[in-house]
Amino acid sequence: MFQYSLSILDALLRLPDTSVLVAYESAEWAPYLEARRVKAVRLDHRGLGWWWARLCLPLSLWKYFSSLDSTARFFSNSQMHYWLFPAQDHWTYLCPSPSIGVIHDLMHRYQSHFPEVSGWGRYWAREYRFRNICRNARLLLVDSKIGQQHVIESYGVPAGKIHPLHYVAPTHSYTTSTPDDFDMRFSLPAKYLFYPAQFWQHKNHNGLLRAIAKVRHECPDIRLVLAGKERLGHKRVVREAKKLGLDDAVMFLSYVADADLQELYRRARALVMPTFFGPTNIPPLEAQVQGCPVIISNVYGMPELLGDSVCYVNPLSEDSIAEAVRRIWDDDVYHASLKQEGLRRSRQWTPDHFSRRLEEILRSLPR
Repeated sequence: MFQYSLSILDALLRLPDTSVLVAYESAEWAPYLEARRVKAVRLDHRGLGWWWARLCLPLSLWKYFSSLDSTARFFSNSQMHYWLFPAQDHWTYLCPSPSIGVIHDLMHRYQSHFPEVSGWGRYWAREYRFRNICRNARLLLVDSKIGQQHVIESYGVPAGKIHPLHYVAPTHSYTTSTPDDFDMRFSLPAKYLFYPAQFWQHKNHNGLLRAIAKVRHECPDIRLVLAGKERLGHKRVVREAKKLGLDDAVMFLSYVADADLQELYRRARALVMPTFFGPTNIPPLEAQVQGCPVIISNVYGMPELLGDSVCYVNPLSEDSIAEAVRRIWDDDVYHASLKQEGLRRSRQWTPDHFSRRLEEILRSLPR
């Protein structure tokens, strides 16, 4: 959502005759906003509105209490035509000013067996949030036609209110320079597969590890580099790698900065992303910009986003993943063709295209 929010901001800043004011809560946003020289206001992170959404209190009563919240008062006094909330934010439905909402996915409905979207009350918390976003936003952005259909099926929203806007590689994905001291900070294998993702179960790291184990006798030099914070299911994935005897074949990098991420894509043999979730994802777009071939799950809106430019696998089948991994690792001709198809695809949907499409959508809003 952070990368998507950056893409939305950069798209808005490209639009002519558009005044942009950014309201943010986390201090991590400050350097990004300063670099873009955009007018910005930092808001209180945990005021009354945050607790209202956290406790899933009745929205019908919010209007009687909203004046007690400093953020709500800020939105009331801002005199902006619309506020766009790119991160499925609770202010999409608590904001007293007209809002534009975003729904990235409804996987708690379509993949409800994964605990990260259903356990410990998460299912009902997501239902509360998404129902209220759908009811109160003047317009909804989704990542694909499949995403649009999911919203219609789930909440009965009129199709005309929902606008597909494909994800795009963030502007920093287009850098071609190697970060300072990169080789000193990362002792990478000469050839490796790459998967940057948090260690949620739906990311299917263990399925990928088992697929790697299946082909290791044919590809004894195979190496896998995983990037993601050491939390969530990290220990579970480390245990699986040890159980499969892949200790020397798998490298864990923890969190990596944006600039380092692009270099990791450039050097990788391929991005391998056997995720169960969609409708679509941003990493394959980042990879293709850097000329990194992509292996990805054939689920939901992935074909809509990526067409014939990638190798699709069935995330439920370790054999399917293993065959794709074996081929991309050994077949240089196939590798080169996927690389060229990915680069071609990346030129067909750039930040400029994304910005123009967003402008078309925003024109449909009354002023």
